[in-house]
Amino acid sequence: MKRTYAATIAVIVIITFLSAALFVTKFDAFGKPVDAFVGVAYCGNSVTDGKMLIDKVKGYTNLFVLQSGLLQRDFKSVDELGDYAVSAGMFFLPYFGAYVQNSFSSWLESAKEKWGDYFLGVYYADEAGGKMLDNYVTFEDSNTGDKIKKTEYGDIFVQKLNGVQINYDFNGVIHLFEPSNTDINSEATFYQNGTVDIVKAAPNGFSYQSYQQILSIRPFKDVNDAAQRFIERDKVNIDYLKNNTKVFTSDYGLYWFDYLSGYDVVFSQVGWNLTLNQQIAQIRGAAQVQGKEWGVVITWKYQQPPYLDNGTEILSQMRTAYECGAKYIVLFDYYDSDSNPFGTMKVEHFQALESFWEDVIKNPDEIRGSIKADSALVLPQNYGWGTRWMEDKVWGIFKADNQTGQMWDLMQSTLQREGLKTDMIYADSEFALPSQYQEVYFLNSSG
Repeated sequence: MKRTYAATIAVIVIITFLSAALFVTKFDAFGKPVDAFVGVAYCGNSVTDGKMLIDKVKGYTNLFVLQSGLLQRDFKSVDELGDYAVSAGMFFLPYFGAYVQNSFSSWLESAKEKWGDYFLGVYYADEAGGKMLDNYVTFEDSNTGDKIKKTEYGDIFVQKLNGVQINYDFNGVIHLFEPSNTDINSEATFYQNGTVDIVKAAPNGFSYQSYQQILSIRPFKDVNDAAQRFIERDKVNIDYLKNNTKVFTSDYGLYWFDYLSGYDVVFSQVGWNLTLNQQIAQIRGAAQVQGKEWGVVITWKYQQPPYLDNGTEILSQMRTAYECGAKYIVLFDYYDSDSNPFGTMKVEHFQALESFWEDVIKNPDEIRGSIKADSALVLPQNYGWGTRWMEDKVWGIFKADNQTGQMWDLMQSTLQREGLKTDMIYADSEFALPSQYQEVYFLNSSG
C-alpha cells in the first residue's frame, strides 16, 4: 500500500514538473526549445532602419531588443517593429525608459495577446546601479516628503517641505539654507570640528544649531540605509510591471541590488575596460543565489568610433558568457549621425554573431553553463561598493576605507586563483548559500 501510494505521488510530481517545464520553456519558430536568446539591441530612431537590421540578422539571431530613445514613447512604432521581428521568427523585448504611462496596461495586454511567448517582457529603466555609483539620482523620502538628490560627486542635496535646503558635501562639510523674506536665503556652513560659519544670518535663527544635530537627520546614514532607499526607489513601478510581464534591465554595477529591487532579468554591460571574469562573477553570483536569470549586453569599449571592440574579441566574450551560463547575449548597436546603415556594427561584428550562432548555439557539443562556479567571494551585507578600483566609492556616497582595501585585495586574489569559477555575492540571511560553492571566501577568511 505504501509503495503504491509513493509511486502514485512520484508520477504526480513528475507530471507536475513536466507541465511546469513546458509552461516556462519558450520555443523558436521551428518548435525547438530555446536554450539561449541571442540578438542585437537596436538604438536607432527609424522604423525603416530597424527593419533593415532585423532582415540583416534574422538568420543567426533569435532576439530583437528595441532600445530607441525616440521610439520608446511611440506605441505605433513599437508595435510595427515588434510585428516585424516576430514575423521573422525573433523574440521581442522593447525598452520604455523609466516612465510608466497610464495607458501601459492596455498596451501590455495587447502585446501579450498578439505576440504570445515571442513577447519576452519589458526592458524598464537602465543602469540604476551604475547611476547610483556615478551620476545624479533623485529620491523622495516616503516619511518626510523630502526631495533628495545624490550627485555624481557623492554630495547629497535635501529639499524639505518647509523650504529648508541642506547640502551634505562628500568631504563632510554641511551647508544649510533657510528661506527668508528676501530673495536670498540665509546660509550657514557647519564643519566636523564644531565650527559654524554664518554666511548670512537668519532673522528668526537657524533650524539647526550644531553639526551633530544636522548630521543626525542626514539621509543615507549608512550602507543599510542606502541599500533600502535604492531598493525601494523604483519598486512600485517594477512590481506593477511584474504583475503583467517579466521585467528586464541592464547595468554595469550593483547587480545584486537590482535583483532585490524586483527585476527578473539583469544584463551585465560587458566589453568596457573591466575584466569579463569580474563582471560574470558578480552577475552570475547575484542571479544564482537569488534564483533569477541573467545575461550580458556587449557594449562600447571606446567612447569614440569605432566604439565596439573587434569581432574576434566580441566572439570570445559571447562564447565565454554562454559557457558561464548567460541565457541572454546581446550586442549593443548604437546609431549616430555618422553611422553606417547598420549603426556602429560593422561586417566583423555581424560575422562574429553568425559564427557564434553556427559554432556555439547550434553545436550540440557546446553546453550553456558548462563552466560552473564552485567558489564564492562574499561581500559584507548591503556593502554597495563599485568594485572597479580600490578607491571606488560605496553606493556613490561613502569614501573607500580600510575595509574597501581589504575587499579589493581579496577580490583580486580570488579571481586570479579561481578565474571563471568564482561568484561574487553578498552576505544576506534572506538567501541560503548554494551547496555548489566548495570554497567560500569572506573578509579575513580563506574559506
